[in-house]
Amino acid sequence: MRIAVIGGGPGGLYFASLVKQQDPAHEVTVWERNAPGDTFGFGVVLSDETLGGIEDADPALYADLASGFARWDDIDVHLPSGQVVTSGGHGFAATSRRRLLDVLQQRCRDLGVDLRFRTEAPPAADLARSHDLVVAADGVRSRTRTAAEEVFRPRLDARHCRYIWLGTDLVFDAFQFQVLRTEHGVMQLHGYPYSDEGSTVIVEMREDVWRRAGLDTLDEQESIAACEKYFAELLQGHALRGNDARWIAFTTVRNAVWHDGNTVLLGDAAHTAHFSIGSGTKLAMEDALALAASLRDGARDGRSVQEALAAYEAERRPVVASTQRAAQASLEWFENLEQYLDQPDWQLGFNLLTRSRRITYDNLRLRDPGYVASLEAEFAEAGTPPMFTPFRLRGLTLRNRVVVSPMDMYSAQDGLPGDFHLVHLGSRALGGAGLVMTEMVCVAPDARITLGCTGLWNDEQQAGWARIVDFVHGRSGAAIGLQLGHAGRKGATRLMWEGMDDPLEPEKAWPVVGPSALPYRTGVSQVPAELTHDQLDEILGRFVDSARRGAQAGFDLLELHCAHGYLLSSFLSPLTNRRSDEFGGSVEARLRWPLRVFDAMRAVWPEDRPMTVRISATDWAAGGNDVTEAVTIARAFAEHGADAMDVSTGQVVSEERPAYGRSYQTPFADAIRNQVGVPVLAVGAVSSWDDVNSLLLAGRADLVALGRPHLYDPAWTLHAAAEQEWTGAGVDWPIQYAAGSRRPQTGRRL
Repeated sequence: MRIAVIGGGPGGLYFASLVKQQDPAHEVTVWERNAPGDTFGFGVVLSDETLGGIEDADPALYADLASGFARWDDIDVHLPSGQVVTSGGHGFAATSRRRLLDVLQQRCRDLGVDLRFRTEAPPAADLARSHDLVVAADGVRSRTRTAAEEVFRPRLDARHCRYIWLGTDLVFDAFQFQVLRTEHGVMQLHGYPYSDEGSTVIVEMREDVWRRAGLDTLDEQESIAACEKYFAELLQGHALRGNDARWIAFTTVRNAVWHDGNTVLLGDAAHTAHFSIGSGTKLAMEDALALAASLRDGARDGRSVQEALAAYEAERRPVVASTQRAAQASLEWFENLEQYLDQPDWQLGFNLLTRSRRITYDNLRLRDPGYVASLEAEFAEAGTPPMFTPFRLRGLTLRNRVVVSPMDMYSAQDGLPGDFHLVHLGSRALGGAGLVMTEMVCVAPDARITLGCTGLWNDEQQAGWARIVDFVHGRSGAAIGLQLGHAGRKGATRLMWEGMDDPLEPEKAWPVVGPSALPYRTGVSQVPAELTHDQLDEILGRFVDSARRGAQAGFDLLELHCAHGYLLSSFLSPLTNRRSDEFGGSVEARLRWPLRVFDAMRAVWPEDRPMTVRISATDWAAGGNDVTEAVTIARAFAEHGADAMDVSTGQVVSEERPAYGRSYQTPFADAIRNQVGVPVLAVGAVSSWDDVNSLLLAGRADLVALGRPHLYDPAWTLHAAAEQEWTGAGVDWPIQYAAGSRRPQTGRRL
């Protein structure tokens, strides 16, 4: 094969050496516009996994690299208070970027790769006519990708911080993070050793802080001097140095397609991951390993180059996507770092360490058990998993922090909860959760989503719910919460398994209503009637009546459903509320009617029992609500007496584009908790007890609600206790009742 490699960075060089080693008959040429000795940045971090792959593929190269690694185990977090939090057992390896390039260049020369430095590569389209394969390893600003945007369809996401990549002759003995509070705003430093002669230092801050500090007006040397001054204590008098250093904004690169059958993107040209998780060079070198292996296997199996490239992309894409999700969580954490500055030092340190969700509570417990024990002691008691600590809302004390999330079951007749609901909710209460929530219980027959939805508008339904509440109170230590809502424009639809959001047959349907005459699915859903003021008053009365009935049925907690595009949610979103009266317009105006409903319900709900509100913190759609509006909405409900916010996302408009992933909704709960100061329930793709503990200990949530895990395993909480070898309080103890109260009080385990 004739192979052209555009770009002589670590990824391009490593691929060239691998493919040439696999078959010396390959003609491999690398074009690099810079000189052999040119490099930008100072050190690179490689994981044990990457190093293991290098060792397997090329032991000689690994031996060269390993002889000069800097290795360390600790992470030091320097907090604004001056305290340093240290966590051990992490296991890092790094080397200088210059040395990595030297070793790779020499390996290529030894194998007969044609290296052409100070030479601009011909366009990939031209190379493709004379080569069997073109590998575009030409970086984040890839000319190859730009020239064929219609093929690769890149999405470039420029982020909100500025950073500068520097070096120092101070050799750190741990990975260093410093969070610095300045008169201009918060700044942070990332530092790590790469040899026995120096360390990498990256200084980062939000762009508005960067401008207020005047750093946007400084040249390289002036910027270095300013950073030396800000971080003088950590640098211990050592100087910083640059290498054509400049302040830049990180750009996350994603491509819909990585290859066109002959030309393939590799490394930063295909994808980027924020430097705060140290994955750029790692991903590029792992790409090289995978691409070379796919070509080798393809040749062995008689597959074409195009088929080999397809296999490479299929293998690498999910790995890269996972890394990019972790990197995105990390970069957003640093962008929003200022919201955490009021956390206690121990919590801020743990929050930083677990920001990407790859390091977790249990992971740290294995790496550094003493550190985690100290955190548990700060949170509640050493040796107690955070999820098994009690939590108090008004007069209700929950035995633990696990909540069974509201889940529509579509199994009622005429709104009446029956044996199905008793078993569904009762089994999960017996399964150890602290709080079990009903599905959305509708306040009127025409407030239902489907004919199978439960309601609370008559005496028979109230008695049905009281039966379930009595069972939960009498047979478990769980509390039970009532979620009330109105489907609005998303009502009168089929049962989920008959076609989710598909409208009912006309003879079975009822007219739907909304803040504006906008259907959920244009051309499919009913067009809702725009609600008049008299109708709004009538619906408000329905909510009040259902709340009163819920109190009489003995529910411990009441939640108002203002999420997922149902009636109150559709008032909150500018995409669904186009009213010109006092209930439409600004976010404050869109809040008016939902707040009136909340106030009226609070007035009839017992004072000692808590009320929560569920919101969609983002519409996942252009022009809709996002985290800024969510904070405003949450603050307004908190000011009106909401005891906690249940933070979900989306389902407001059918054209939404959610960014799914592990615990993908929790950053919104996190922002509300730490900006508003109100307790939050975090929900959304949380499935492990380790994630629950991590979210709680980091102060990103106060309670964690799980839906699908409880469908899979009604005794999820008890099994989580067993897996953690936890036998203390928080699960599975008898109930002791306060005189005259139906709400459970925590007793002692026998």
